[in-house]
Amino acid sequence: MNALLEADSALSAPASETSTSDLRTVRSSAEWIDYFARNAAALRPIPWHTGAGATEVELAEITASLRAWQLGETSDGSHLLAAAAHYAASIGDPDFVGAVRLFIAEEQRHGADLGRFLELAGVDRAEADWGDTLFRAIRYAWPRMEIWATPVVMVETHALIYYNALRRATRSPVLTAICRQILADEVAHIRFQCERLAILHRRRSRLLRWLTMRVHCVLFAGITLAVWFGHRRALRAGGYRFPRFWRTAWGKMHSAWRTMAPSGYRWNGESSGRTEAGL
Repeated sequence: MNALLEADSALSAPASETSTSDLRTVRSSAEWIDYFARNAAALRPIPWHTGAGATEVELAEITASLRAWQLGETSDGSHLLAAAAHYAASIGDPDFVGAVRLFIAEEQRHGADLGRFLELAGVDRAEADWGDTLFRAIRYAWPRMEIWATPVVMVETHALIYYNALRRATRSPVLTAICRQILADEVAHIRFQCERLAILHRRRSRLLRWLTMRVHCVLFAGITLAVWFGHRRALRAGGYRFPRFWRTAWGKMHSAWRTMAPSGYRWNGESSGRTEAGL
């Protein structure tokens, strides 16, 4: 109940409760394209020459989970690009498709790096996983940007926990470097999706925001339990037993809810560019 009330407050608090100087500005799609391009040109080095560098004991704890998570990072993004193109056309922001394309490229890089680590460790990549199938089914249920962005934010908040656990579960220099890069990338990914949700929620009535938060909380609780049951062995190896995992997941999601709250942004100016046209 406390989680629900705090989430509701984060999304629907009136702007008057936030100091004007504390308000954020929504980045334009062109600014996000610039960010993703700069990020791709400044990646952390990964010491591939050292080999996998993980012991058999370490691999036994993380391999099944890592294979499933790697699969989830390898989508071709065609469904998302189609939804993004339709949405961008409806709001007159063609640059949004380019930003989404670069976002997908970063996710695919994550999958490629994790896959390369699995190969170094002599482990086959997964071809199917129930968690990945379920997540894709949620996203494909209704090709709208909100339906895409919402579960993506929720999964990526769990990714912050997962990759932190993964880098602590092994002394592999390669896997540690991969996890640090992904963690840095995911922070921006969450903001990218949260800003879009703030735009989509901005014109929503207080009642609809209330209903939105109830759907969010139910969905997030389900995803959190699914992540735990699917990856609990690796999470435990990285120091996250269930109580800590549950608390940390909700804490990170509350931060995401604050970031997607329309009251946290400055909307009066034109600094967000064509983003405003879709409201």
